[in-house]
Amino acid sequence: MLYPDLVSYDEGLLDVGDGQRIFWTQSGNPDGVPVLILHGGPGSGSSSSARRYFDPQHYRIIQFDQRGCGNSLPHASEPEIDMSANTTWHTVADIEQLRLFLGVERWHVFGNSWGCTLALLYAETHPDRVSSLLVVGVTMTRQSEIDWLYRGLGRFFPEEWARFRAAVPVQDRDGDLVEAYYRLLRNPDSAVYIKAAKDWHEWEAASIVVDPRSTMPMRWSDPRYVTARARIITHYFHHLAWLEEQQILRDIKRLAGIPCTMIQGRLDLEAPVITAWELSQAWPEAKLVIVPSGAHSLATSDMAIAIVGVTDALRTLNQR
Repeated sequence: MLYPDLVSYDEGLLDVGDGQRIFWTQSGNPDGVPVLILHGGPGSGSSSSARRYFDPQHYRIIQFDQRGCGNSLPHASEPEIDMSANTTWHTVADIEQLRLFLGVERWHVFGNSWGCTLALLYAETHPDRVSSLLVVGVTMTRQSEIDWLYRGLGRFFPEEWARFRAAVPVQDRDGDLVEAYYRLLRNPDSAVYIKAAKDWHEWEAASIVVDPRSTMPMRWSDPRYVTARARIITHYFHHLAWLEEQQILRDIKRLAGIPCTMIQGRLDLEAPVITAWELSQAWPEAKLVIVPSGAHSLATSDMAIAIVGVTDALRTLNQR
């Protein structure tokens, strides 16, 4: 079903300016067709397991940790971290810098969850550099989607929602919880920000473990990891990802001629199918594949089979 685990054959830190260095890796076939994997979160960092969706004999598999997370420096867990140079548009520019650095003319782009938003924005900004798009668990990071995650979804998990609300000051509990956690995660007291990071991830875990086939990522037990991830997520969502509500849909015409497949789990509570459907309506050239038993996790067999089916089919494009 999945390809074997891979060890990278090349890796390093790329100075992208603003005092930021992003960690990148390459695996698979050095002479193969380039594919870029964009991780979710934002702030989750790259995962070696994502390489397993791509035939290592055919693809040159490229990954990087977005600013502030994974092995990129400086790390967002650091108490005095400055996030002003960590935005959606900085990341889009980083992707292009990485492409030039690695000498790639064009590449396939794969994104999951937040990585979908980033893949779509990169493609709309640099359409001539994208051979194809594959987006899974589709998001466009609109205000409506953020509101769903941190308010609407609570009706499915009332006990967990109550704990999530109870962890912020009383005066904030009926307001903007993203804003409340954004402030807590920037408190100079490590006891305060580490607890906020854990509380944030406990809420996220509620919609992940609803699928009995899913397991929590081991790195979620690492205070350094969850602090950086929660800080980056709240930073992005507090600023609405520096996007207009309908920006991706407004600019979808820029993607004309780029092959795209969207894979969406019917049971995905974190990224409900409505987002993928709206994108498919605005972009009828793109193919929408709905996995009836799929949720937001890619670790289940039905989602994995759908993804590998697309990446195997893309081998026939032979575009570099």
